[in-house]
Amino acid sequence: MGEENHTYVTEFVFLGLSQDPQTQVLLFFLFLIIYLLTVLGNLLIIVLTHVDSRLHTPMCFFLRNLSFADLCFSTTTVPQVLAHFLVRRKAISFAGCSTQIVVLLLVGCTECALLAVMSYDRYVAVCKPLHYSTIMTHWVCVQMAIGSWASGALVSLVDTTFTLWLPYRGNSIIKHFFCEPPALLKLASADTYSTEMAIFAMGVAILLAPVSLILISYWNIISTVIRMQSGEGRLKAFSTCGSHLIVVILFYGSAIFAYMRPNSKIMNERDKVISVFYSAVTPMLNPIIYSLRNKDVKEALRRGQNSLFENGNL
Repeated sequence: MGEENHTYVTEFVFLGLSQDPQTQVLLFFLFLIIYLLTVLGNLLIIVLTHVDSRLHTPMCFFLRNLSFADLCFSTTTVPQVLAHFLVRRKAISFAGCSTQIVVLLLVGCTECALLAVMSYDRYVAVCKPLHYSTIMTHWVCVQMAIGSWASGALVSLVDTTFTLWLPYRGNSIIKHFFCEPPALLKLASADTYSTEMAIFAMGVAILLAPVSLILISYWNIISTVIRMQSGEGRLKAFSTCGSHLIVVILFYGSAIFAYMRPNSKIMNERDKVISVFYSAVTPMLNPIIYSLRNKDVKEALRRGQNSLFENGNL
């Protein structure tokens, strides 16, 4: 194989979020709390929308898919980050890094498509309420969900292939805390221009195209709401769409910042904070936002609590 700089890398070493031992302990407990809330919140949404017949609606069907994607997204990175807070050498094998990139891109890009589909669902609910049940049939929802996962798989395949096709020799230190294409490209031992262009093109397809659909949907929703005579109707419409819009802003804002700008050879602290936001914080916030702002989900939670108390009394 020759000297080290001619040897292909078999593992990568992360610099992590901090080198200070006390800070790492604090971050360990912070990330542990975030992960536990993420798992509990998303599992709760998945179970509730599955077992409660009153939540068998198109929006809750997509919400269940979104929660599953969030659960996978967080589980792919956060447990490894937690383990690395407790050890000095934060290493991952090349195969492990590759798997992490594949899963992250798959569920992350699927979430982008799901958010666009959910905006269309809200558009139909607000702008075409009389035709909602005939347009958003169960089979249509299933096709949209399959299309979202298929688009995520396609983007993941393209981005992963271009990223891992590059040679990685000598330098194995990733100035990050998990594997993702922008961080890995900084270590490549070849010109990364074509790879960056491929990732950018996929970013346009899976980020900017859904954003355009979301903007069009919400433009029509806002136009319809403004024309409503009833103040109560306006409030209900905004309440229906508010939680989805908050999630869209949180997720797309951080993802576009990470993937839709020129690749720099330096991974700074701001990049790491943005990555923490969309890899750990957003998956935790999504079920909280939806459960607090969605009246049907809140009622299902109350029904579940009441049945637990009744069973306990029995």
